[in-house]
Amino acid sequence: MKASDYIAEFLAKKGIKSLFELSGGMITHLLDSINQKTDINIISMHHEQAAAFAAEGYARVTGIPGVALATSGPGATNLLTGIGSCYFDSTPAIFITGQVNRHELKGNSSIRQLGFQETDIIAMASPITKRCFQVKDPADIPAIFEESFRISLEGRPGPVLIDIPMDVQRADISEVATDDEHSIAGDNYDFSELDNIINDIRNAKRPLILAGRGIKAGNSQFDFDKFVQLTKIPVITTLLGLDTISFDDEQRVGFIGSYGNRWANIAFGECDLLLVLGSRLDIRQTGADANFIAQRKIYHVDCLSEEINNRVKGCVPVVSHLKNFFKAFFNKALNSTFPLPAEWNSRIDQLKSTWPDVAELETVGINPNVFMHQLSKASVQASTYLADVGSHQMWAAQSLELNRGQHFLTSGGMGAMGFSLPAGIGACIALEKKPVVVLIGDGCMQINIQELQTIVRNNLPIKIIVLNNRTLGMIRQFQDSYFESRYQSTYWGYDAPDFTKIAIAYGIDAKTISGSEETEDAVNWLWTKDNQNRPQLLQVMIDPKTNTYPKIAFGRPITEMEPFAKPIEMEGT
Repeated sequence: MKASDYIAEFLAKKGIKSLFELSGGMITHLLDSINQKTDINIISMHHEQAAAFAAEGYARVTGIPGVALATSGPGATNLLTGIGSCYFDSTPAIFITGQVNRHELKGNSSIRQLGFQETDIIAMASPITKRCFQVKDPADIPAIFEESFRISLEGRPGPVLIDIPMDVQRADISEVATDDEHSIAGDNYDFSELDNIINDIRNAKRPLILAGRGIKAGNSQFDFDKFVQLTKIPVITTLLGLDTISFDDEQRVGFIGSYGNRWANIAFGECDLLLVLGSRLDIRQTGADANFIAQRKIYHVDCLSEEINNRVKGCVPVVSHLKNFFKAFFNKALNSTFPLPAEWNSRIDQLKSTWPDVAELETVGINPNVFMHQLSKASVQASTYLADVGSHQMWAAQSLELNRGQHFLTSGGMGAMGFSLPAGIGACIALEKKPVVVLIGDGCMQINIQELQTIVRNNLPIKIIVLNNRTLGMIRQFQDSYFESRYQSTYWGYDAPDFTKIAIAYGIDAKTISGSEETEDAVNWLWTKDNQNRPQLLQVMIDPKTNTYPKIAFGRPITEMEPFAKPIEMEGT
């Protein structure tokens, strides 16, 4: 059979119901085969970066690899930011790039290029993928695709890139049966620490669980829920772990990190036992003073030993997939009971009441933290929230009220502006057009704004909330701290359009609000009977001087946060 036909049917057998692409000459065979041989929904985007982010959004809510296609040269290179985002945030994905014919590849020649748009995407993508393949022999296609799916899902999930010359796509190959089963490998870890973990949980006065992205990436949400219920330990979350525990769960403490809830960071600093589940304890979670965090007993569970005792030293390593860890723990603790840390819970409640998130800012006009609570209460129908990168991302993490089952997606490790709008498309498609809420700043909105047309063409019920402060606010705040309020390229030399007018030009109903008295009606407008299944855009005007607080005072312990504490070092990240 034709190689491109085989690839199309392989993807369908793997459960891929939708994929994302921007057409180009070197992928026309693939697109034609997918269209003719399968029922896979081909979502045509308007930029390859957006296709990559859409594939990431698709994968993050389904747990199966997202698929994006791009042509050779600029098409392939435009995928790279999305590939890196998948790599850093543990998202399984298959990126397929077209390539020039094999006889047009320059090979080991010292010339720069032989074929038109010939580009060595393998060399470029290798550092940010789990594996890259260039198909030189059509007969290798079945094995390469099978291995790519396995690699993408096993261990710490991530992206794989397959580069296929055009003449290979149209070659004939033999049909080969594929293996549809993917299982989690067993651990070499002997779980000898389980008795100590159980005893330490029982004896701890101030225990905490730090929940990260690895819980979702490892398909361990159900087991995590059971673990939290059994151990009765309060839970703090990373930015990417925000949706691992619902807002109204009594054991939820809050969001920690550089812009974490002040009460959660203080609790983080006061705990005497920390169980790290699916988090790598990076600098934006712990602050620059990692030694301060290490002054307590820490059990760090991660499937990669390299992630343990990396920045924060002295952790007890538990090198295991979370599913395997939870299984072993439940078997060991079958007849165990754990005490309720009542005094510790009271202390956390006291911290919450002392440092409410809605009182951190002195604002003119709309308070973004208050707005997030109002939006959450109105948006119970939303399947997913997506935040882009910047001040609005932190306001969302601090104050969104996520219900059980609602997803929260953002770009963590890559921190890519322009993520949320196309990723929202991918999530909405994956969830069979259930409504999603995209939270985005004015700077981020202008990076992939062209995908408004994709939303309209596919009639997706995406509610776009543009928090427009007419500046690149997080960097502007950085300039206040370290550059004597010289606002080059953030407020000076920067501008944003009226996004309401742009949305209407695309055919999306839109409105703008600028006062706090307008917010309640505006968030309810998104979910009226006539609007709930339609795309809409709400532009929320925020005062340009509105800061993002609290914020770790860089160089100080995580418990010391601006504006009350001042940084003693210049931020390096």
